[in-house]
Amino acid sequence: SLVNPSGVAACRSSGRLAVAHDGKKRIHVFGPSGSCLQRFGERGEAGNDIKYPLDVAVTSDGHVVVTDGGDRSVKAFDFEGRGVLAVREGFRLPWGLDATPEDEVILTDSEAGALYRLTADFTEGKLKKCQMIRSRLVSPRGVAVSQSSGAVAVIEHLKAQGPSSGSTRVKIFSAEMDLLGQTDSFGLNLVFPSKIYTTAVAFDREGRVVVTDVCSQAVICLGKPEEFPIFNPLVSHGLSYPVGLTYTANNSLVVLDSGDHSVKIYSST
Repeated sequence: SLVNPSGVAACRSSGRLAVAHDGKKRIHVFGPSGSCLQRFGERGEAGNDIKYPLDVAVTSDGHVVVTDGGDRSVKAFDFEGRGVLAVREGFRLPWGLDATPEDEVILTDSEAGALYRLTADFTEGKLKKCQMIRSRLVSPRGVAVSQSSGAVAVIEHLKAQGPSSGSTRVKIFSAEMDLLGQTDSFGLNLVFPSKIYTTAVAFDREGRVVVTDVCSQAVICLGKPEEFPIFNPLVSHGLSYPVGLTYTANNSLVVLDSGDHSVKIYSST
């Protein structure tokens, strides 16, 4: 029942998964067994509506946070689908987001080339702070926060020179937003003999950076920031167009596959 899904996130406390997609109700919440527990967020103008969801995150206290490219906002809901907060802090195109261990939200603005940190009391529906923490990024989209170190990984989408379709670059920042490492499609091409185009990024429990690659239809581990990048394929078959990535509390790998509109879960053992 998913239509062109674009984002997936896991609630570490309950094991639920939230998926953003382009169907009638645009957020689906699934239980650990795969059953759909809740659907909400219809297209429209009302406060609980979602025009065009690009990504989703889940805080540890059970709030679902969505970037809405349709009206350039960030919206938060409880697991029942009740809207608790909408933030429109002059965003140009809010895209990717992830929750920190402290339940702040790290957010990319693709058109502004910036990274924001949102601090809010979602239970009370109050925005405390919206701060730009990094600028001069190139079309940043996917973003992930390490639950162990607070490090932040960002995927930049680089403009193509000539007729090619462009490439991607993964940047890793410390929790204090110092650049720890980066690698682009060309750099990875030196260690892996095919073009890599990254659409999603996550950190595993040990703080290793994991990305999707739509060219090889694979999920690849690039290692910890201090060893970045190594090249270790984790999933190399069974995917058609992986666009989302997250880890559950038990370190299972969740892949959102837009090619066949599905969620695929892999054990880490």
